[in-house]
Amino acid sequence: MMEPIDRRTLLSAGVTGLCAATLGIGAAPRRQVGKGKPVVVASANGLQTVTKAMDLILAGADPLDAAIEGVAIVEADPNDRSVGYGGLPNEDGVVELDAAVMHGPTANGGAVASLQNIMHPAAVARMVMQRTDHCLLVGEGALRFARMHGFPEVNLLTEESRKIWLHWKETLSDRDDRFPPSDDQVDPVVRQFFGIRETGTIHCSALDTHGNLGCVTTTSGLSFKIPGRVGDSPILGAGLYLDNEFGSAGSTGRGEANLLNCSSLRIVEALRAGKAPQDAALEACKQIARTNLNPKLRDDQGRPNFDVTFYCVRKDGSFGGASIWSGARMAVHDGDSARLVDCAALYDR
Repeated sequence: MMEPIDRRTLLSAGVTGLCAATLGIGAAPRRQVGKGKPVVVASANGLQTVTKAMDLILAGADPLDAAIEGVAIVEADPNDRSVGYGGLPNEDGVVELDAAVMHGPTANGGAVASLQNIMHPAAVARMVMQRTDHCLLVGEGALRFARMHGFPEVNLLTEESRKIWLHWKETLSDRDDRFPPSDDQVDPVVRQFFGIRETGTIHCSALDTHGNLGCVTTTSGLSFKIPGRVGDSPILGAGLYLDNEFGSAGSTGRGEANLLNCSSLRIVEALRAGKAPQDAALEACKQIARTNLNPKLRDDQGRPNFDVTFYCVRKDGSFGGASIWSGARMAVHDGDSARLVDCAALYDR
């Protein structure tokens, strides 16, 4: 029987305590550190991620293993409503997770989608890559595979996320039989989500001291989504992509836009053509804006009324990011320190 994890227990145990066994499934042995300069980039919610990943790379970890352990911090954080444990559920109140990984040295990748009850879907995606002849497992099949390989099941819906979902459900319509509480009775944690549709994710790309790349994207997807909805995060070429000879890229934001444009693949192909990471990412933003013809998804000036942000690292260690709208930032660790860096933007807010 699945039991909800107490937040105090989770945070005190930490990723290296409660979740160490899970994260070790499929991880490669450490190797001698090389002479190259490593770089790790992530979405803005990944400062701890890039720090953890860099520590592991400097200790000889594989770049993909380092990225997976880095994002596991966010997957296990109940306060991040867009990733893993504590993520906001679908419209039926069920948390469904998506994740994908790519590994530069083996030119391989794996993914899971609509996965329930598993805290670390990125680690499961690595096992799909390593232990099957497939790239993507979904739903009940993905859950059975995770169980088979020793991943523990947990209740991913925290009490706070349940309250947020319930209020959303009760305020969908005034023509049904549900009665929301009066505003003065609403829990403060629910109040901050009035009118907000959570779309966050975390991406991490890592370049190790041997010049090898690994990347991962993991998410709980669009809040209150139609059950079974899958965005770009678990789709190789859309939510992430890498080529070990050129670079790695990934994204957060509106997944459907990346699915329609294979955005991460476009960015890596632009690196292959010699573009700088920021320029390659900005080109992907321009492509989305050019092909976004749905009037429901455009503002009064014909621009996208949503945002997408890209994060990119090149084989030579240069990096950059770009978003459709200004204000986005990315987490970076260059081996010396972790920091947030501004992304270029197609439009100013």
